Amino acid sequence: MRASRITRTVAAIGAAAALTAGIVACGDDDSSSSSGGGGGGGGEEQVTIGLITKTESNPFFVKMKEGAEAAAKENNVKLLTASGKFDTDNASQVAAIENMTTQGAKVILDVPADSKAVVPAIKKARDAGVLVISLDTPTEPEDAVDALFATDNLKAGELIGQYAKAKAEKMGIEPKIAMLDLAPGISVGQLRHDGFLKGFGIEEGDPAIVGAAPTQGDTAKGQAAMENLLQKDPGINIIYSINEPSGFGGATALKAAGKDPKDFILVSVDGGCEAIEKGIKTGVIDATSQQYPLKMASLGVEKGAAWARGGEKPSGYTDTGVELITGDPVDGVESKDAAYGEENCWG
Repeated sequence: MRASRITRTVAAIGAAAALTAGIVACGDDDSSSSSGGGGGGGGEEQVTIGLITKTESNPFFVKMKEGAEAAAKENNVKLLTASGKFDTDNASQVAAIENMTTQGAKVILDVPADSKAVVPAIKKARDAGVLVISLDTPTEPEDAVDALFATDNLKAGELIGQYAKAKAEKMGIEPKIAMLDLAPGISVGQLRHDGFLKGFGIEEGDPAIVGAAPTQGDTAKGQAAMENLLQKDPGINIIYSINEPSGFGGATALKAAGKDPKDFILVSVDGGCEAIEKGIKTGVIDATSQQYPLKMASLGVEKGAAWARGGEKPSGYTDTGVELITGDPVDGVESKDAAYGEENCWG
């Protein structure tokens, strides 16, 4: 998941009204932020670009903001930033899109909190001449934006599904699967879920699946979801988690139930530094699909600024890469070790 706030301008009447209404989320001492510089751009006119993340607390979005800020300095970009109060906070994102459009953003980079609900606000911004690029999470439909820079989330799920299947065979266990999902209506969660099933070689409704529960990518909700699923079947031995915070929550519930990490397989997606250090290296998380948020945001700023200055218009999908990270590799599934994970992690 990440950091941010919306820039105050000299003519801040519209933005101030929005902030008074409480529709732009913030968790710091200030409700808005901007950055930019003349480190790049060759003396060309400064371009205003907005970045909207789901939250400002998740290290994933913190790293995404860092990538955007660095690229802003290199490309003479004034960067506006904003975020929601929680992962599915669509109202804050809609307000931020409207405010950034009013403040003259030529490009808006958005990580959709709700893949469908945000589409009308995106359309309004595009109709006003703003280039809108989704980061990390596709909209529904995907062509509601001009371009998408993201991990192949289906592949990310497929990699950990393949790993879980191969390790289950290695351990000689009969799969009993718990799925700690994100929430309905968010494409990234569905893609990872579907990818895991594909990688594991099963379909929705397979008897190996004990159950699935939404976690909103949250540690506490992941723990609660796992506790409920264990009541349904205490023999669960394979856990898919939408992200590492939910996975750690699931692991806490399993530990409380007297389960040893050696007796179950827990896989996840993200590849944050905490997950590598406290999950992969300790064996609590068996494998994770690592993605690269800094690259998503830096590409968005770079390509967006180039377009605003008359360059090529970004379009379609750009894959920003994914790698399976594990401390216990299995035959037939390509992976990188914990050292690689640490070198390329975020947070």
